[in-house]
Amino acid sequence: MRTIKNILLFALIAMSIQGCKTENERPNILFILSDDHTSQAWGIYGGILEDYVHTPSISKLADEGCVLDNCLVSNSICVPSRATILTGQYSHINGVKNLWNRLMPEQDNIAKHLQTGGYQTALIGKWHLKEKPSGFDHYCVLPGQGVYWNPVMKTEENWAEGGISYEGFSTDVIADMTINWIEQRDKTKPFYAMCHFKATHEPFDYPERHKNLNADIDLPMPTSLFDTGEETTGRVFKGQSIDNLKKRYLKASADSANWRGHQRYPDLPLVLDGLNDHDARVKTYQKFVKDFIRCGAAIDDNIGKLLDYLEEAGLDENTVVIYTADQGYFLGEHGWFDKRMIYEESAHMPFVIRYPKEIKAGSRNNNLIENVDFSALFADYANITYPETMQGVSFRENLKGKTPNDWRDYSYYRYWEHSPDRPGHFGIRGNQYKLAFYYGNGLADKEGIVPENKGFWEFFDLSNDPDEFHNGYGNPKYAEIIAKMKREILRQRDVLGDSDQDNPEILRIIEKHWTD
Repeated sequence: MRTIKNILLFALIAMSIQGCKTENERPNILFILSDDHTSQAWGIYGGILEDYVHTPSISKLADEGCVLDNCLVSNSICVPSRATILTGQYSHINGVKNLWNRLMPEQDNIAKHLQTGGYQTALIGKWHLKEKPSGFDHYCVLPGQGVYWNPVMKTEENWAEGGISYEGFSTDVIADMTINWIEQRDKTKPFYAMCHFKATHEPFDYPERHKNLNADIDLPMPTSLFDTGEETTGRVFKGQSIDNLKKRYLKASADSANWRGHQRYPDLPLVLDGLNDHDARVKTYQKFVKDFIRCGAAIDDNIGKLLDYLEEAGLDENTVVIYTADQGYFLGEHGWFDKRMIYEESAHMPFVIRYPKEIKAGSRNNNLIENVDFSALFADYANITYPETMQGVSFRENLKGKTPNDWRDYSYYRYWEHSPDRPGHFGIRGNQYKLAFYYGNGLADKEGIVPENKGFWEFFDLSNDPDEFHNGYGNPKYAEIIAKMKREILRQRDVLGDSDQDNPEILRIIEKHWTD
């Protein structure tokens, strides 16, 4: 009898060990997200700043994992991009179309499914979706945009009180908190940790240790820094001029008020006395991009800190590490700063992923990946069922060099906010061609005015015009391609459910100008 009991006991222990082994074999997922840290400032994507950025940790990830060359955001603005990553839905489905929308706790998100699927989940850093996060065993997030220095952060326990302040530079604080949570977690479960940095969002602040980076040199400037607009490019909108950033610098330099009420640009005042418009733009660019690179260097420091911890803790082999940004950003290209537009600098999400068990070191992938797909990839790695209500597609096989034959040929984009200089628009981007329709009347501007856009179509041949300097919409040689892409836009809108049935004014504009 005792022998039988011993056999049963050993069997139960073996089953328990096997269960833990199965659970532990599912990879941990560390998802590191920054704000606006555009590919031009990563180094691994080349470009004029390649030799001036400080990104050894990003390069390490690229050397040990896979770089996505065509990862695209579906709506290039902070709040909607983050909502799409979590919900696996385009903006018109999850309802988070602009900066003022919020993600409600009762809405479904991938963290909830990972949590119920056996993962321990955490969100630390920038949240920006206003309501309490849901689906996380632990969260500690910046209220709103947050600040760079001594950030206030909110948890479930102190949400109503507004959070508490933590001493230090926010990027350092957020990385340290993430490491501490991973160290203190329930180690019988795999983890899903979202580490979200505020950097490199305006005002592009940085810690003292990087203040001398590129200090005594002039950075190279994009050839389109002095782009004059429609008369040379044929584009149909003005865009956010870098001269507007100059005005912000000067305003902040002239008084003691904090920028937008809560923080200042670093290294002020900016002195432009006696400079003509050309030289003033050059000096504005130099300050802007140097600050941006220094801010990004602090991100890289902390990616390195996270990677070192995983290695020291023996977690590196079984942890999927992703670093990406919520969208791209203009660093003077086309004479602009900021994001929002379907242009490459704005719509391209830099993305690197490392998973030693599956992903070939030093590989690159050029498939069209969207931020809506991230949730499906997480579910795939976690071996949980992907919800039918989510719209992404896992690219796990793509990362292994086994792209499915039916992978998408076009990526869909829509920017929902509207102002005369950056109109509402939607379009598609393929491997070679891009077509966008600027309806320009989706939402009122801050004054409640909804002026109709003056131009409506832009087309770019990315093989022959990779910098998007010339709108080729009126070129007869592209007529058949454009007609095909117009049909594809309509097909995408139908498949994805972006119908605009609740906005007859947009439908009127589409009907009036679709065949222009």
